[in-house]
Amino acid sequence: MPTQTRIEIAQDAEDLAQRAGRWIAAIAAQSRGRCAVNLSGGSTPRRLYQLLAEPPLREQLPWDRLHWFWGDERFVPPDHPDSNYRMAREALLARAPVPAANIHAIPTEGDPAAAAREYERILQMFYAAQTLDPARPLFDIELLGLGPDGHTASLFPDTAVLDERRRWAVEVVGARAEDRITLTYPVLESSRHTAFLVAGADKRAILARARAGDPALPAARLAPQGELVWFVDQAANAPQ
Repeated sequence: MPTQTRIEIAQDAEDLAQRAGRWIAAIAAQSRGRCAVNLSGGSTPRRLYQLLAEPPLREQLPWDRLHWFWGDERFVPPDHPDSNYRMAREALLARAPVPAANIHAIPTEGDPAAAAREYERILQMFYAAQTLDPARPLFDIELLGLGPDGHTASLFPDTAVLDERRRWAVEVVGARAEDRITLTYPVLESSRHTAFLVAGADKRAILARARAGDPALPAARLAPQGELVWFVDQAANAPQ
């Protein structure tokens, strides 16, 4: 199924979070059975996560059917200030009626390679298959960010992980100061509804390149199977 792409321009970061929250609530409310949500880290989605745990969105979400995953994680303890899991837990998961069994955090114990294999196993057990079927996306909702160098999740420019098509999750060592675990393109693309959240004037130039499909940017190379929405604020979307 070809990607259906649109852009939604918000007045500011708060409006962006509100719009993205309503988008998530509408999709989740219409879903049947389990609804898998793949979360992004970074600072931009924090306010969105807070809104999901507060009225009126809190009352609209089918908490018992929602399952929570992460697109990437720094290889740090779950209570570390840089942990994507910790941010989501403090902003959302600990403030809403989320069953513990529905939280599928990326392991960060042992060594990165073993942790990546374990997360791949967790994903495949949830999906009940070891091969992704284009007709049956893994995620129902996916949130992604856009880094200043055009990376998304922990898919960084000029790294070997960009060419990985077999593995579902891999370790990223040496690209940044800390080791990381990231989902690969095939897994990130296995989503019914995907959204990039981009805010701030400092993202203006990289957003323009990503939206133009610059192949040098990992984010621009992502081709989700279903809907793709760019939630951006006016500062990020302003003309060059």
